[in-house]
Amino acid sequence: MVFHVLNRGVGRRRLFDTDADYAAFEGLLAETLEKCPMRICGYCLMPNHWHFLMWPEGDDDLGAFMQRLCVTHVTRWQKHRHVVGEGHLYQARFKSFPVESDDYFYQLMRYVERNALRANLCSRAEEWRWGSAWRRVNGTPEQRALLSAWPVPRPRQWQEHVNRPQTEAELAAIRTSVVRGQPFGSQAWVQQTAKQLGLESTLRPRGRPRKPTE
Repeated sequence: MVFHVLNRGVGRRRLFDTDADYAAFEGLLAETLEKCPMRICGYCLMPNHWHFLMWPEGDDDLGAFMQRLCVTHVTRWQKHRHVVGEGHLYQARFKSFPVESDDYFYQLMRYVERNALRANLCSRAEEWRWGSAWRRVNGTPEQRALLSAWPVPRPRQWQEHVNRPQTEAELAAIRTSVVRGQPFGSQAWVQQTAKQLGLESTLRPRGRPRKPTE
């Protein structure tokens, strides 16, 4: 099962200030893969947050990978800036939700790889150096080796597809899953997956229950 994984700096704190910061995080990704195997389908690093689409093989693989990655990143980030013990770097433990491996996977991959383009940090998604769109198109064979195959075939002209805007309906559905941790897919798949993973609470309406009408 593929998962979208996200984390943000606490209080919108920047995680990456320079190219060296981004490069160090990508180096840490490669280090973590040596200790905790993980299929990384796509990702995008942004100044104060990051997105991944990961395809773990075992039930506990995602938690083990992310714990090692985040703890090591925090330790190195604080040591480099001489702020050890001066508070949190991330707002919380990473957030994740599963995605159905069909058209919904493509929608979510576009969302991830378009992140920098949507934020006007580049004019095309593959121009943003710190993400899988750049790595797949412009990277060396060694750099591309960080990325795994997808659970579904990559469409022809994928990069042109990524660079076309998504509809407001697509963005709204994805953002609901991002905010609530709700599985992303067809209605039947979402219901089944939420029950399987104990995520039923993510499907319930938020706020106080409505008072019954008389």
